[in-house]
Amino acid sequence: MTEIAQIAPDRLVSVRDLFGIDSDLQMPAFSEREDHVPEIDEAYRFNPDVTLAILAGFKRDRRVMVQGLHGTGKSTHIEQVAARLNWPCVRVNLDGHISRLDLVGRDAIVIRDGQQVTEFQEGIVPWALQRPVALIFDEYDAGRPDVMFVIQRILERDGKFTLLDQNRVIRPNPHFRLFATANTVGLGNLNGLYHGAQLLNHAQIDRWNIVATLNFLPREEEIAIIQARVPGIADRALLEAMVSLAELTRNGFAAGDLSTLMSPRTLISWAENCEIFHDPVQAFRLSFLNKCDEVEQPIVAEYFQRCFDRELDASPVHSSQVVNL
Repeated sequence: MTEIAQIAPDRLVSVRDLFGIDSDLQMPAFSEREDHVPEIDEAYRFNPDVTLAILAGFKRDRRVMVQGLHGTGKSTHIEQVAARLNWPCVRVNLDGHISRLDLVGRDAIVIRDGQQVTEFQEGIVPWALQRPVALIFDEYDAGRPDVMFVIQRILERDGKFTLLDQNRVIRPNPHFRLFATANTVGLGNLNGLYHGAQLLNHAQIDRWNIVATLNFLPREEEIAIIQARVPGIADRALLEAMVSLAELTRNGFAAGDLSTLMSPRTLISWAENCEIFHDPVQAFRLSFLNKCDEVEQPIVAEYFQRCFDRELDASPVHSSQVVNL
């Protein structure tokens, strides 16, 4: 077992000082940063309610799921809380290629004293269980059924995990923590946005102690994030118009007029492309418009005209304007 298994939280930190949230909560944290601790992103903006839910997971060993639309920063939110607590963190994307053997482990041929021998190699679940690690299952509702039943074992209160191949029962490290992110909370691909999302067993969803919802940030917060990520965009009026357009696409999606929407991630990409092409129209086409259904593009063009007082097809960019490609 590696050195990380021996470390433990050794100090208390103030939530008010660390996250700017009006709370007297004191959190256990690590003094030293370890290789598995995420890097701190100074530009990240914390949602107070979701942050408190995640902190409850770290402090009280609650199983916390964060759900919401794509691009709202669900996984990053958990990682950034861990980063500020110096808590080791491992993120696993439950795509269709993750199998039961990846999580549990498998026999592998290794060289011992010049001889080939078969040896059991632990998967990510038993590895993390034995260490003070925050394990994040990303895209939780995209996991295969056989994979989900493996995870269900560690969602129980005691969280014991049995390695049948080894006839061994693993008891979790006192500082092991479990989180997940999801787009649909186990309801499947209802709106057509999340192809591959599965209907989840309600008994499994019921085992998550806390389910927090991360929605889009307030306008001022989104503008602040763009400014922090792309400091070269200093035009406040441009940023206001960009966020206003994003809000219109979200309202259009909610009303059923659009089948896609602009996430904060898309807004940042648009701002970055503005720096490249020096034209918000061209940058918008490449960042979002070309992702939209052709039938819906006139609606998006109308939204653009409302926010920018400019036709979307006006002033095409010239090749001499393209830089840094």
